[in-house]
Amino acid sequence: MSIAAKPAKSRFRWVICGLLFFATVIAYLDRGVLSYLEKTLEGVIGWNSEQYSHMTAAFTAAYAIGLVTAGGVTDRLGTRRGFAIAILLWSVAAMAPGAAYSVATFTFAMFLLGIGEAANFPACIKTVAEWFPKKERALATGIFNTGASVGALAVPVVVPFLTDWFTWRGAFVATGSLGFVWLAAWLLLYDTPKNHARASQTELEHIQSDPVESTAAVPWSHLLPVKETWVFALAKFLTDPVWWFYLFWLPRYLQETFHLDIMQNRLPVIVAYAASMIGGVAGGWLSSVMIRRGWSHNAARKTAMLVCALCVVPVLYAPFAGNLWVVTALVSLAMAAHQGWSANVFTLASDMFPRVAVASVVGIGGMMGAVGGVLFQLATGKIVAVTHSYLPLFAICSAVYVLAMAIVQLMSPKLAAAKLRY
Repeated sequence: MSIAAKPAKSRFRWVICGLLFFATVIAYLDRGVLSYLEKTLEGVIGWNSEQYSHMTAAFTAAYAIGLVTAGGVTDRLGTRRGFAIAILLWSVAAMAPGAAYSVATFTFAMFLLGIGEAANFPACIKTVAEWFPKKERALATGIFNTGASVGALAVPVVVPFLTDWFTWRGAFVATGSLGFVWLAAWLLLYDTPKNHARASQTELEHIQSDPVESTAAVPWSHLLPVKETWVFALAKFLTDPVWWFYLFWLPRYLQETFHLDIMQNRLPVIVAYAASMIGGVAGGWLSSVMIRRGWSHNAARKTAMLVCALCVVPVLYAPFAGNLWVVTALVSLAMAAHQGWSANVFTLASDMFPRVAVASVVGIGGMMGAVGGVLFQLATGKIVAVTHSYLPLFAICSAVYVLAMAIVQLMSPKLAAAKLRY
């Protein structure tokens, strides 16, 4: 389609946001299969809580390693090619656990999956920066980031049936194959706004309504000394491990604490991830609404983040509750708040940095979050094995968001744009 044939009006940026949402759904579905089948496979393969923590730590460590290069590669190759290569790699890796037969082979398979999935968030954030003006980015980020909750929610819905139909090995293969369907849609539908046949001139002007930014590449050597990079990275380091904890340990915690089987465990897990899905959209919506009403980006982002941080605190009571649905309610609120927090934290990168540097900054921050995740996964396995208690873990989960909020405010009181050398 030629430029002259472009539509008079369009909102195609939301179609692009939908693609990002489904990519994130697939990523979290792929990584969630092991956590949901963990107690079943514990009896089949034979592992304990510490060995399981080594598998989840391997995934998270690989994620950190992948993020060292994922953001920079996406910036250099461009979003279309970079994202296509990433989902091709992680879809193959997601099938690999279906061929695993020991603790070592499961650990290796999860390591490969972590390498492949590392590009998802840097590519998504870069795409949002390309297709949305700053005033809409938190909402768009909240929508695609909700895919994490939807993907995790889909696990207890579909995995029991896939296991019945295809065995547990087939469940890994079936979920991993979804990435190839997404890849076809991405190659068919994606291009930059300027070159896209379905983006109208009016929509293009809306996307480009922010001040003009440099297009020169920004190497990591210019990003690492800048304090704004570390505002984002420290927020991720402190709070990302909490999401990894829920993702990999919540099904096990509920099964052990309330003596549930794999089918009984479905509804509480579904409720928790449904709540997190709502929280992700609500957190992005809250700051976007405040900006539309005249609030500064600084005040809107931080107010939304503070609300989310305070909503996490009550999860400290979960180990004392003694009732499945009280625990589910507390964890659901905390997970919803995490996703609302995450939508705004991701947007900090595009608030403080030019589009050309966003994927690299998200890669650095994601790497720090994954490093924190590795440490927390290993600590979780050791704490559960030694104390047979999850109380210290929930105590950490309840406190780190307030700490992270304080660090963000102290290091960047005005959320000013980073001063980069080009």
